[in-house]
Amino acid sequence: MPGFGLSLGYTLSWLGLIVLIPLAGVFLHSAQLGWDGLWRTWTEPRVLAALKISFGTALVAAAFNAVMGTLVAWVFVRYRFPGRRLFDAVIDLPFALPTAVAGIALTALYGPNGWIGRWLEAVGVKVAYTPLGIIVALVFIGLPFVVRVVQPVLAEAERELEEAAATLGAGRWQTVVRVVLPSVWPAVLAGFALAFARGVGEYGSVIFIAGNIPQVSEIAPLLITIKLEEFDYAGATAIATAMLLLSFALLLLINTLQSRLARGGRRGGS
Repeated sequence: MPGFGLSLGYTLSWLGLIVLIPLAGVFLHSAQLGWDGLWRTWTEPRVLAALKISFGTALVAAAFNAVMGTLVAWVFVRYRFPGRRLFDAVIDLPFALPTAVAGIALTALYGPNGWIGRWLEAVGVKVAYTPLGIIVALVFIGLPFVVRVVQPVLAEAERELEEAAATLGAGRWQTVVRVVLPSVWPAVLAGFALAFARGVGEYGSVIFIAGNIPQVSEIAPLLITIKLEEFDYAGATAIATAMLLLSFALLLLINTLQSRLARGGRRGGS
């Protein structure tokens, strides 16, 4: 392949400079604590609670977005209705909107005196300053990832297969479950992984609506910031290391499942 050596060398050098070296710096700095220090930091009740909240809410929000994002992508691809282009453009707003602005807007809406929050609290549902508020913020910033990954896959799906299934007597739900969904599962998982990765590290849109109550609604990125403000750099990098390891393990699992589903879909298609 012409230019393979040059392009490969440039790619590896760039990835090393932008990704590997900064990540290695995090691990090396946290190594100052030693294994005992790392373990003590990771097992602190406040750190465990923050990690649980960050990863738990990110998983719930990504799962919700995987379902609703696929439905939204289906509507945009398969239906024509007034204002479709406008709504399609609105999906990308969380990409362009500063996260702090999104957090302030969501807090104003779902706070105790907000337009929506006051009615929810009247029926006993509190959103702002709880983990539920974090999930709402992560759903907002994660939805475009699923929609934009699934939408082109649905657009390129072979409708002849659906027509053939209908000709053979399959109902609408049977066609969707047995023909459409198997072809889009890898894309749905890819969107889920992107939304989850964004949610785990999200800061700006969360801190305003979360309330930041230790062991209740305090996220791990905020705890890292607090450690840095206290000049506890080793402790901050220790928490960051835990987040890196957990994120890598979960994303590796998702990517493995995605590749298996893609291979299964190709074998089924052939």
